[in-house]
Amino acid sequence: MNRRNFMGLSLGALAAGAARATDVPLGRKGVMLMNRIAPSISQLMMANLDGSNERKLLVDTDYEYNGTLSPDGQWLIFTSERRGDGQSDIFRARADGTGIAPVITTDSMDDAAVLSRDGRTLAFVSTRNGYRANIWLQDLFTGRTLQLTGIGDIHGEDLYPDCYFRPAWSPDGQWLAFSSDRNTRWTGHDKGHGWEHTQELSIYVIRPDGTGFRKVASKPGYCLGSPKWSPDGKRIVFYEMTVEATWGARRPNYVGKAPSQIVSVDVNGGDRVEHTTGVDLKLHPQFLSNSEIGYLVKYGPNEGLAYTSDRPALRQAFIRAPNWTPDGKSVIYEKVAFKPVRPLYKPLFSWDTDYDYQHVDVFPLLSRDGWVVFTEKQLGNSSVWIMRPDGSEKRKVFESSGRGLDEKKVQMGLAGAFQPCWSPDGEWIAFGLGYWFNERSKMTAALWRVRRDGTGAEQLTDGSLHSGFPSYSADGKELVFRVWGETEKGLRILNLDTRKIRVLTQGLDNLPGWSPDGKRIVFTRKRDDGNFDIYTIKPDGSGLFRATTHPSSDGHAVWSPDGRIMWSGSQHGFRDEAALYDQTFQQYGQIYVMNADGSNKRLLTDSKWEDSMPLYLSDPS
Repeated sequence: MNRRNFMGLSLGALAAGAARATDVPLGRKGVMLMNRIAPSISQLMMANLDGSNERKLLVDTDYEYNGTLSPDGQWLIFTSERRGDGQSDIFRARADGTGIAPVITTDSMDDAAVLSRDGRTLAFVSTRNGYRANIWLQDLFTGRTLQLTGIGDIHGEDLYPDCYFRPAWSPDGQWLAFSSDRNTRWTGHDKGHGWEHTQELSIYVIRPDGTGFRKVASKPGYCLGSPKWSPDGKRIVFYEMTVEATWGARRPNYVGKAPSQIVSVDVNGGDRVEHTTGVDLKLHPQFLSNSEIGYLVKYGPNEGLAYTSDRPALRQAFIRAPNWTPDGKSVIYEKVAFKPVRPLYKPLFSWDTDYDYQHVDVFPLLSRDGWVVFTEKQLGNSSVWIMRPDGSEKRKVFESSGRGLDEKKVQMGLAGAFQPCWSPDGEWIAFGLGYWFNERSKMTAALWRVRRDGTGAEQLTDGSLHSGFPSYSADGKELVFRVWGETEKGLRILNLDTRKIRVLTQGLDNLPGWSPDGKRIVFTRKRDDGNFDIYTIKPDGSGLFRATTHPSSDGHAVWSPDGRIMWSGSQHGFRDEAALYDQTFQQYGQIYVMNADGSNKRLLTDSKWEDSMPLYLSDPS
């Protein structure tokens, strides 16, 4: 992947605050619109243990997270996306928030940094050198960097999860503890049946020179994460939950179904103590003393900070990643929010030098005459909208409310219109109308179409099955779509003149898209082994071709105007512990592109967040 410094571009775009898709920098081919699921606000706060004297740590704040104080209490180390939305770098500031300066700025994801007790060495997570999350060290005096994991003997099985997270220094500076999913398997939620992966983690330690690597805590079928040392260096504390619960832990609607406990072990002897009970989701533990542990309760009526002692809990929603200060008197945490959501065309950090990245709502597609259609899910009620590529002349062409759907689910973004697509002449927009992904096995959806001016809305299928995700043939005479029912699944082709439907496939196939030349259809297939891959097929049912073969999930593929395939995948592994994310599905998903024959696969994003639904727009000039 080509990489370069985008500091000037990103800061300039953010300062302008009104960049549009037509504002293509010189030398670029155009714009890549894409969707990102991540908090829209993340601010570092500090407060007393009881929540009093809460204050923002950084007045000059953009988007920061994972803040920690140095052992001497003089310096704040944190992750910031000041160079652009999605681009994470390591910064430092004085404890009072002044003197902000970059420490590590690369075009890779750099995150979760902690400073050694002597103030000399920074341990952090980075995706440099192969795009996988690994533990790195940097000597702040010499600038020398050292990769500790993902190399040599400290390398898991190829093709499977092999990433390393949340480093923590021992009090004497002789060891680092961290979590890792090395030598585990890709497993979908719902006991392997779902698209989104769960995560199994164990706790490891290693010396700063790369020696002494060993596992200190593990439990088959469980996720153990976010280790921290006791002040005397004898124990390591972490959260523990079932692998399946790592899915529910990032979904607010699963409150009470994703419990965890706070556990510690003796570093040398393995003596294990469970410090908590109950059904709360408990994360981010930290020893305040050798006998007291603080931790985060995520979601539910007890959300906030809690303690294993008699210290009163602090009830507060949507605070994340607490770190108690070395003096034990204060706590640093993030305050995150998902509203207001990212606006249309918000500039994002661009990893591909050919395109300027910008944010858009879900399922964007471009007409031949240069209009964008999309589902307004994040900003509205899953209705269908169109607009010019520069964001002008935006208007609603189909309203999802009042169509016989559960209005509560429509407002929640669980039902409505989805995957709109243009007819080749730009006169019609076809889409699915009904209940979304997680409702498809029990509820129905039908194909609809509407004229671009909002008139002539008509239902195209009878609604007896869950039908959706249509795509027009190159001549506009047919629609390929997917059906999902208890007895019938696969891809179908609807002749718009005769209204006859023919069977194209009968597998667990989804998200079909006709190629620009009309010769092939791309789609996602769930294989018998539970893996999701990208396939193509000819419209007559011949020429089935598997374009991706990695054991992780690949899907949500779309055609680029030049006949390449863009998709969302996960082959480079998790970027953080899964349970720490909020409101995400495939939280580690990145955007890839490849030739139609599966060759020349490369990454287009390298963020911490869930990136998906890409669309190339050419330079309008």
